[in-house]
Amino acid sequence: MSIDSIPTIVLSALEHKFPPKTDYGIAFIGCGGIVNYGHIPSYKASGFNMIGGYDINHEAAEKTVQTHGLKKLYLSIDELLTDPMVEIIDVAVVPEEQWNVVTKVIAAKKPFLCQKPFSTNYAHAVKMTSLAQQAGIKMAVHQQFRWSSIIQATRAIMNAGWLGNNILDVEVQVSIHTPWDMWPWIASQPRLEVLFHSIHYLDSLRYLFGEPALVTSRHAKHPAQMAKGETKTITTWDYSNGMQILIAICHFDWSPALYSLFRVLGTDGVIEGTIGTNYDYPDGRNDTIKFTSREHPEQNFSTTLPGKWIPDAFYGPMASLMEAIQTDGEPVTSAQDNLGTLRVVEAAYRSMKEARSVSPSEITA
Repeated sequence: MSIDSIPTIVLSALEHKFPPKTDYGIAFIGCGGIVNYGHIPSYKASGFNMIGGYDINHEAAEKTVQTHGLKKLYLSIDELLTDPMVEIIDVAVVPEEQWNVVTKVIAAKKPFLCQKPFSTNYAHAVKMTSLAQQAGIKMAVHQQFRWSSIIQATRAIMNAGWLGNNILDVEVQVSIHTPWDMWPWIASQPRLEVLFHSIHYLDSLRYLFGEPALVTSRHAKHPAQMAKGETKTITTWDYSNGMQILIAICHFDWSPALYSLFRVLGTDGVIEGTIGTNYDYPDGRNDTIKFTSREHPEQNFSTTLPGKWIPDAFYGPMASLMEAIQTDGEPVTSAQDNLGTLRVVEAAYRSMKEARSVSPSEITA
């Protein structure tokens, strides 16, 4: 990979950007795998000040604190929340427990970041968002795929106008073999693929292209799968201007011809890329990107992008939350914004259940 082969507008977009103050004391509620191979490595690389952690499984918390050299092992949520050294809470619990934890964090009046999915219950998500707003607490959701190299590069190219005046077609096509046994609690969920995997794409596509007018989704399973929920989905978004988005995901591809593709077609340019983390998960690969201009061949380039979605993009939601605290603004992945992501998730499931296209506006608490 040669940095010289990456256009300046893209390279600038891939630089990690931090607010003036980044030394807030951070503590984790939940010390599972994603915290250990995602959050902590990224936060360490960013120089964030991690204090310690708590987990209902004491051994998991103890191992996390010892492995990563954190300062404190907490024996209860209350002990963590009342520690004056802790200024931001990173909540990384299963979604069914998020309500119980979040209400305690809001009562403690400390800003916090929630693991995605924010909730499996849209009404609970709306209520948590409202409680945080009423308490004046900054609340964000860890939709870190927005900070992945392929998404940030695409956004930079769009903002530069290289794709043209209109986006015509967007595709995310992934066919991989996912080891759901890494997360037994996810494998037991009645709603699986859209809620726990494609939610990343849905959130970042909203970030890039806005809210769809209609969502149409169809779901399937492998005949022999042990996981309870859907593991193959095809979802389309329709926009009022005629743009369409396809998200086609298969998690039981045993073949050697696996792929994880991202494509954006504009009136004047096309982006073709790969989402590297889906190859050899969780180690993954770097994203790749190829841009072809219709009228300006001097803009054409093809390269491997620096950084991996996991763990490199994980700094983004936390850095954005820190900036929001300092500016009294809203985090990029605020809870309020994430309600839009949950609406398109719920629209996908309603579309499947009722065999029709669904407007996200139909989803209400």
